[in-house]
Amino acid sequence: MFTKILIANRGEIACRVIATAKRMGIKTVAVYSEADANARHVELADEAYLLGPAPSKSSYLVVDKILEVAKKSGAQAIHPGYGFLSENESFAKRVEDEGLIFIGPKHHAISAMGDKIASKNLAQKANVNTIPGHNQAIPSAQEAVEIAKKIGFPVMIKASAGGGGKGLRVAYSDQEALEGFTACQNEARNSFGDDRIFIEKFIEDPRHIEIQVLGDAHGHLIYLNERECSIQRRHQKVIEEAPSSFISDKTRAAMGEQAVALAKAVQYQSAGTVEFVVGRDQGFYFLEMNTRLQVEHPVTEAITGVDLVEWMIKIAAGEHLTLEQSQVKKEGWSLECRINAEDPYRQFLPSTGRLVRFEPPQTSMRAAHPDERYGVRVDTGVQEGGEIPVYYDSMIAKLIVHAPDRLQAIDKMREALNAFVIRGIHTNIPFQAALLAHPQFISGDFNTGFIAEHFPSGFKSEMVKHPDAGFLIALAAHVQRKTRERAKGMSGQLSGYDIQHDSELTVVELLPGGKHVDHAVSYSDGASNSADSVIEVAGQTYAIQSNSNLNDIVIQGAVNGVPFVAQIDRNLPRNPLALQISHAGARVDCLVLSNRTAELYRLMPIKAPPDLSKFLISPMPGLLTQVHVSVGQKVLAGEKLAVIEAMKMENVLLASADGVVKSVNAKVSESLSVDQIILEFV
Repeated sequence: MFTKILIANRGEIACRVIATAKRMGIKTVAVYSEADANARHVELADEAYLLGPAPSKSSYLVVDKILEVAKKSGAQAIHPGYGFLSENESFAKRVEDEGLIFIGPKHHAISAMGDKIASKNLAQKANVNTIPGHNQAIPSAQEAVEIAKKIGFPVMIKASAGGGGKGLRVAYSDQEALEGFTACQNEARNSFGDDRIFIEKFIEDPRHIEIQVLGDAHGHLIYLNERECSIQRRHQKVIEEAPSSFISDKTRAAMGEQAVALAKAVQYQSAGTVEFVVGRDQGFYFLEMNTRLQVEHPVTEAITGVDLVEWMIKIAAGEHLTLEQSQVKKEGWSLECRINAEDPYRQFLPSTGRLVRFEPPQTSMRAAHPDERYGVRVDTGVQEGGEIPVYYDSMIAKLIVHAPDRLQAIDKMREALNAFVIRGIHTNIPFQAALLAHPQFISGDFNTGFIAEHFPSGFKSEMVKHPDAGFLIALAAHVQRKTRERAKGMSGQLSGYDIQHDSELTVVELLPGGKHVDHAVSYSDGASNSADSVIEVAGQTYAIQSNSNLNDIVIQGAVNGVPFVAQIDRNLPRNPLALQISHAGARVDCLVLSNRTAELYRLMPIKAPPDLSKFLISPMPGLLTQVHVSVGQKVLAGEKLAVIEAMKMENVLLASADGVVKSVNAKVSESLSVDQIILEFV
């Protein structure tokens, strides 16, 4: 067994590998960029070495520097994690050529599966189901249209070297095929240096289900059940679960056997994933094989009790895989939510900055301890006070739960999301909560188009309907009343000016555009009800009991005897006297006032928002990479104005109306802050 390994990665996955290595008694070497000098993986590792500047092309992708660090530190093997160099055939070969061990499959397997056209041909030879299509590189957009017509719309246009949603389009017509081919080719050329494009039939009502495989260097291969990954946004997975509620035991076995057959065809050794698209009739077709550890591997670890990172290390060291297919467990149900640094209320634009607060929910499971079952696990590479840089992927944590069945897992995940405190940046937690509450998700009746179908114009707070909106109003009244009660007990108050309590209150719910709704609230001491407060809202009574401190963000307690976890934010930028109550994906901004104060508040004029129509402002922090217009130029609505790059994604800014450019206020290569002015129009 190795005594020291280097982890050629960062963030959550670097921390995950370190956890298993420590349990195995293996020392770890971290590498980092200038942006990650104070990162969590650097702190956790036994040694850490600087690679270079923040951009990944100058640090995490510099093979020579990584190999130099490996030799200097005395590491015997390199774990690539996922992303970066994890599926880079030449890197794996270089590691082997330098006399080190690559903790992953051999370079020939990466090569065979890394090319989507070649892998599909290989799958056909191995008798693995494949989607009908044209498996040769298509030379032109015009030929792509003709081929698409022969296959029959809809078709999927894919880059051979694509991944992560890049180089992928679905076309339903000749025009979409023409435009999609060009867009995919450009994305693939810029992202992967390979612009080969192929076309295949698009399976309608598809499910994205993948099979985890594990193989050693001695020819022993098994599959560890499946993962349901159909909840996706723009081809990026959002929620994963294991097992799938959709497929039958017969389909599971057939998919597993085909996944193993494909792995054997390339003499696969290590952990890998074979991805399938599954139709409504449970017909399944090979998509691709990921020759690395997957982001969503924890859900497989939860239901099988297998530490996949441990077995990757053991297999790389030459050990035999001792687990037989008949011994693979499928216990309970596991869900994973990817917690991303993005603003769901602004079209999921990246959100960067300092983590002012980072308090994950209480955990009872840990990475590298698969024997810990039925609880909550958080895998993360960040910590409170850390900086979320613009240079890397937006995922900052993975929230994993394990429960005896699917409905209990959903309930546990909702509770964990309610308790997950992140401040300083925006995250997709409200969106995750909304997905978990959707009836079709709960019933398991969904496919890969679920998010596009139910949130076609993005995500807005009003889309989330709390199952009991009165509870949010009652909780606001409870928190404000208890705060006032504490204030009343302070000494030194002037006679006649001391704090008074009213039993009748008004909770003013603040709505967008300066509008508001008044809620009449009756309050009484809940001593006789074994509660702290008894509050009546619209004829409904809420007996609330909580031992949380009044200044806590997370408020835990019970309402009418039912446990709850909610979050309370104070001193809002919109109104420093307001409270923001967040629970189950819904949130309410409100003021808790006496009835007289509420009457006066209704008389206050509404301040009109500033007119920003003459400006192009940055919707997010990022790097301004392109400006397509100049001073005096006429632009038309829909015309491309600028491009901002953040978290490995390009964001194109378009003109919302016709106009003439008055000034260009930002320069190419400038780092922009959110709402910074880029252009001004006449």
